[in-house]
Amino acid sequence: MDSGFTYRYFKGEPLYAFGYGLSYTTFAYGDATLSKKSIKAGGTVDITVPVTNSGNRDGDEVVQIYIKSLDNPDAPIKALKGFKRVNIPAGQTAQVKITLEPKAFEYYDGRIDELAAMPGRYKILYGPSSLDKDLKSLDFTVK
Repeated sequence: MDSGFTYRYFKGEPLYAFGYGLSYTTFAYGDATLSKKSIKAGGTVDITVPVTNSGNRDGDEVVQIYIKSLDNPDAPIKALKGFKRVNIPAGQTAQVKITLEPKAFEYYDGRIDELAAMPGRYKILYGPSSLDKDLKSLDFTVK
């Protein structure tokens, strides 16, 4: 485990967060919605994130989706499990849909010595970078 050396395990404030980037415009993230509040292990879920280009220029934004396991103490703090680059004209809002596949909820299971979907409670985090202050969250359950 790379404890403390990657965004997945680092607990400090990095100079530049994973996913950080500069733009000639600004973006605002609205409240995302999930296609389901829970899934059975092996299922998929869609997250739709409204992103508004609040600047005066057209621009590209990379919407990032991170997963945080609340019940698995060996899991990373958060892990990037989905992203999508979108071009949004100035003043417009895009509804960015990203599908989280079953592997998004897989972690190493020492009992079987392989990756496996872990039932439990999760936070689905979304935003422009891995910084906690940049991320919004939704509660989610894998049964």
